[in-house]
Amino acid sequence: MHTPADGQRRPSRRDVLKSAAAAPFFLMAAQMPTASAQGLRVVDFTHRQVPADQIKAAGYDGALVYVSELRPGADFDFKPVTRAYADSLRAEGLHVASCYQYGKPGWPTPSDYTRGYEGGVADAETAVRLHTAAGGPPSAPIFFSIDEDIDGDTWKTVAVEWLRGINSVIGVNRTGVYGHVGVCGWAIDDGVIGRSTSDGHWWAWQTRAWSGGERDPRAVLYQAVVVSGSEPGIAMGGTHVDENEVLAADFGQWDLDRT
Repeated sequence: MHTPADGQRRPSRRDVLKSAAAAPFFLMAAQMPTASAQGLRVVDFTHRQVPADQIKAAGYDGALVYVSELRPGADFDFKPVTRAYADSLRAEGLHVASCYQYGKPGWPTPSDYTRGYEGGVADAETAVRLHTAAGGPPSAPIFFSIDEDIDGDTWKTVAVEWLRGINSVIGVNRTGVYGHVGVCGWAIDDGVIGRSTSDGHWWAWQTRAWSGGERDPRAVLYQAVVVSGSEPGIAMGGTHVDENEVLAADFGQWDLDRT
């Protein structure tokens, strides 16, 4: 969901957005949202972390934070999220939600989902450890990334097994997915991601990339603006971020009581 603009990676989701447009992603508020998600927008980071007060000043409502380790060769400053940064978001009254992505196609590791069931087990163990260390509650989901244009056969043979491995560690009810419209629909239909407490919604974070203009109305987040080779994204705090539309009152934010 984030890649620096350098020559160390091959073209990814962001590059294919030339014809599709950009994508936004994530967030949650410290004062629990009790009504609706109308108009809420959250950010996710592509290279540099933005101070919480600047996210708020820019008019955003929260951020997705990464509960994954930094892959070799990357110089991001937002992986893994620290407790101090998560606390700073909450102190500003911003929403926080968790997501996981370690591998990237060809840079230098393969995508996480390619490691199947056992890879899912390992990724979930890392994700829940880092989520908990940052102050994430046991009721909040974690969104796991499928950050490329996979087809139905790849879903059925590899990706769904990766998510089943994740399910075995944190449970279906806490498993979320990030991906194109097909990934979101397949994950819901195959029962490998959990339901939001908002009726008709599941823990699906849809990216605009590879979705061909289609939307799955069951998703909780829609990434509408994305930093890519052709799109600058949203300028903020001396860097650029992705922007996401919040589609459900419960989109996975930490501070919502789901008991």
